[in-house]
Amino acid sequence: MELDFISDNSIIYVLIAWVIIVLVAKGLKLDKRGFEIKPYSLTYKNYQVQSALTKMLNRTRRGVRIFADVSVVAGFLMMGFAFWFLLSNVSNFFVKPTEFAQLTVLIPGVTLTSSTAIAYFLLSIPIVLVIHEGAHGIVATLEKIKIKTGGFAIFIAMFAGFVEPDEEEFNKAKRISKLRVIGAGATSNVIFSFALGAILLTNPVFAIIVPEPLLGWFYESPEGVLVLSIIQGSGAEKAGLEPNDIITAINDVSVITPLDFQKIEMTPGETVTVTVLREEKELQFPVIVTPSPDDPERGLIGIMRDNSFAYKPLYNVIEWNNPQLSMFLLWLWMISFFIGIINMLPLPILDGGKFIHSIIEKRLSEKSVNGFMWGIYAFTFALFGLNIALSYIKSGWFTI
Repeated sequence: MELDFISDNSIIYVLIAWVIIVLVAKGLKLDKRGFEIKPYSLTYKNYQVQSALTKMLNRTRRGVRIFADVSVVAGFLMMGFAFWFLLSNVSNFFVKPTEFAQLTVLIPGVTLTSSTAIAYFLLSIPIVLVIHEGAHGIVATLEKIKIKTGGFAIFIAMFAGFVEPDEEEFNKAKRISKLRVIGAGATSNVIFSFALGAILLTNPVFAIIVPEPLLGWFYESPEGVLVLSIIQGSGAEKAGLEPNDIITAINDVSVITPLDFQKIEMTPGETVTVTVLREEKELQFPVIVTPSPDDPERGLIGIMRDNSFAYKPLYNVIEWNNPQLSMFLLWLWMISFFIGIINMLPLPILDGGKFIHSIIEKRLSEKSVNGFMWGIYAFTFALFGLNIALSYIKSGWFTI
């Protein structure tokens, strides 16, 4: 079942689910077990986090020290990558529209389009948050900064995890210690995504998001998309397309997988050039676009296509027989990577804002620090907002 979060019905479903969660929490008296229950949030705090982190640190101190140092360098790299992503995405909207990535306020780069996608998202978020906040906590423990509490919070349809260091000890800590603690969360998410991605390179589904040249290194690419049948009376039939043709391009837009059809805008009534392979010969057909029965404003060429992922891993050392597991791990990879990267944007509520503030504080006057921070916040908000606005211009509010 496809879910449209823009519709009133879906908002009602979310609110009903939230009311049920709050009532169950009160019925089970979770407020006596460390939970704080409010009409708009459910928060859990654990005051024994410090002892657990200390035990973990005693076994992994050398590795955590290396990780903490890497987190400082990674923090700068991830912040730079986040800015590059947003700036290049704006450029793509005007220069390469087919490569423009539609962003949501929820998690930029991650798009929810169905109930199963939402399920994968909800299963992935707790894992990502535990890794993120656990990294903050264990590096803070390494730097001898006391951890007061740790836990998680749910705000109706949004999730948050937290490790709360002693504010006075954190403020007194050395600048390098602060940068290690702040950068650790995002770095842990990205490192986790790299490790998971290395495993998923043996999975054909992962080819969806692997960029060149890595795609050519790890996958055997298909020639195009196989035509299974032709719709009677369609433009494809009139133009002469046949079953078993392999579509390789439409209007000079390369077609390798079924997902590439989403890059092509076809207006009913216009003529598009469809390039196919037929018995190893390349042929081109002018096809008149016909309206979709479901949406008259959407154009179709009139074929039934093979929607399977035709990429073949060159290192097929793992048998991926469970498509649900493959899609869940793909979602886990995406969410972990994008949460890590976006978290390093310099915004007040994200780690990137704290990262920049820790670098310039005490080097400038308090007034200058505040002025600089608000300036960079304004630039980041404007850039982020422009990406959201362009996404709206392309396909309406929210691509979820």
